[in-house]
Amino acid sequence: MRLYISLGLVAYCWWLLAILLSVRPSWLDRAVGLRHIYALHGVLGILALIPAYLHRENTFAPSTWARDLGDWAFWAAFAVLCYSLLFMSGWLTDRSPLLLKVKSRLELVFRHQISVWIHRLNLAAVLLIWLHVHLIDRVAQHFAFMVLFDFCTVAVLGIYVWKKWVAPDSYLTGRVQDNVALNRATRRLAVTLDRTSTTSRPGDFYFLRFEDAGIGREWHPFSATDDRHDTLTFTIRQTGDYTRKAGGVAPGTPVRLEGPFGQFDQTVRQHPAGAPLVLVGMGAGVAPLLGLISAHRGDRRIHLLWSVRRPEDAYYGTLLKEYENLSGGRLTVTVRTGRFTRDDLAHALSEEEVARGAFFVVGPNPAVLATQRTLRRIGVSRGRTHHERLTM
Repeated sequence: MRLYISLGLVAYCWWLLAILLSVRPSWLDRAVGLRHIYALHGVLGILALIPAYLHRENTFAPSTWARDLGDWAFWAAFAVLCYSLLFMSGWLTDRSPLLLKVKSRLELVFRHQISVWIHRLNLAAVLLIWLHVHLIDRVAQHFAFMVLFDFCTVAVLGIYVWKKWVAPDSYLTGRVQDNVALNRATRRLAVTLDRTSTTSRPGDFYFLRFEDAGIGREWHPFSATDDRHDTLTFTIRQTGDYTRKAGGVAPGTPVRLEGPFGQFDQTVRQHPAGAPLVLVGMGAGVAPLLGLISAHRGDRRIHLLWSVRRPEDAYYGTLLKEYENLSGGRLTVTVRTGRFTRDDLAHALSEEEVARGAFFVVGPNPAVLATQRTLRRIGVSRGRTHHERLTM
């Protein structure tokens, strides 16, 4: 019996840790990367259901209310998990065209902001568990344990509330300088900051929230396209329910920015100075790679491979030509209409790039996964391949 009671506590601790990770600690992002933080957040949410189920099936609560609250919390967490696997994660939809199509259809009703609030029902599940424990007399009588239990719960929920609703007042702020259409589905949006971003690095991304723009007040991630600290430029592909409204963001609109996040520049510096950089961008995925090129074109050999759907989608062609001319022969740019095939990559890449190059791949989730597989087939090791997937 004690084992199964302890399993309930294990599940609760894992849920609390998952909530802590969801606030995106910037120091942890610089250490391990935001995608790993999100992955651990998801894994904890899934694994916590196992000890929670064993606890539920093998323990008895004398109070009807305690038993019902525990059941409600379990099924709420299970429902949120199922919903999140489809709408908030790419674990399934990135690998199944059928599920991706189902998700796209359902998103006409379940908009991103609705999904965010449904995901936050995990907080309600935690509160139900907290009350469930307090209603079990044989547990509540242990004063020291209950003090520790309450302290951890209040601390985690307090950090979450502070991070989501209080901390944004101290984030970077700015105003939209211009909002220009690059083609029929992509825009370049420049934001003039009210104060310099002293911690930003090339290839970083930010979570943006536009104030009073009629686009919605939720946070969305966008990669910085340049290496500046006073004005940030973002390339926005208008594919989701939120980004389709980006054209309505007028110059002068106030913006709040959380970040910066990202590890690309740090990873570049970890590779030997003589190793070439191979940057693979798909569509708007070229955005963070332009920041890396701007910062390192004078001291690193760089090969950019940019795939676009149509020739007119190569909207940064003039800028890349300018970078190429200023690089002293260090920068090579290869633009292709359509995705790079295995033969294309084998022909475009030199033997040294395949053997020693550091690869950075950015684009839509399924395309990134496919490109990583192709690179491994031509001899690029997994440890030299770094990626960022475009979502939302």
